[in-house]
Amino acid sequence: MLIVQKYGGTSLGDSRRLQTAARRVALLAHQGAQVVVVVSAQGDTTDTMIEKAVQVNRRGSNREMDAYLAAGEQMSAGLMAMAIGALGCPAVSLTGWQAGIQTDSVYGNARITKIETGRILQELGAGNVVVVAGFQGITENGDITTLGRGGSDTTAVALAAYLKADHCQIFTDVDGVYDRDPRRYADAVRFGRISYEKMLRLIENGAQVLHDRSVELAREHGIPVEVLSAFTGAPGTIVG
Repeated sequence: MLIVQKYGGTSLGDSRRLQTAARRVALLAHQGAQVVVVVSAQGDTTDTMIEKAVQVNRRGSNREMDAYLAAGEQMSAGLMAMAIGALGCPAVSLTGWQAGIQTDSVYGNARITKIETGRILQELGAGNVVVVAGFQGITENGDITTLGRGGSDTTAVALAAYLKADHCQIFTDVDGVYDRDPRRYADAVRFGRISYEKMLRLIENGAQVLHDRSVELAREHGIPVEVLSAFTGAPGTIVG
């Protein structure tokens, strides 16, 4: 069984949360599953990096900004691989380009054009958990690109499609998809399952639980995506 899991910045916000995610991954691997983990930058790392960049150059090029911001996810990937390894489970971290993720040249908002899965399959075949830095790829000219806000969701769904994964799970700070923000409305209702079309409508109305491109990609490839809490372990919402 091949499982793709994505952990957002809040889910990895500190060492304790990162280690909780690592234990979940290691348990699956010890049970015999092949696991590909996609990670976002920890906590507010990306916002902090943007603030620093603006201090240096308010009008810096999008190309250089992408090369800079991609480091946030790379740090998370390395830390996650080390945390999984500490649990006796071999793991290897890959940048977006090491994972074969190729994109167009729209810096700051690139789209994935294809994924060469050879390196990932090689590492899985060697018995490693593969931890991929989300939100990034590389152009045909070798330039680093980022996929825009929420791009790690898209990375996870794209990898699930190209790898023909059995499951794609998006771990976040809420326990599924609601009809309204459960952090603001006590009477918000959680969906057990929701269609791609309804999920896209919720996103249009401001829901931030998934990136719209990831839902469009999941619909295109017919991939059910489970959105669930990184903290409770309870079943979440199936999108699709």
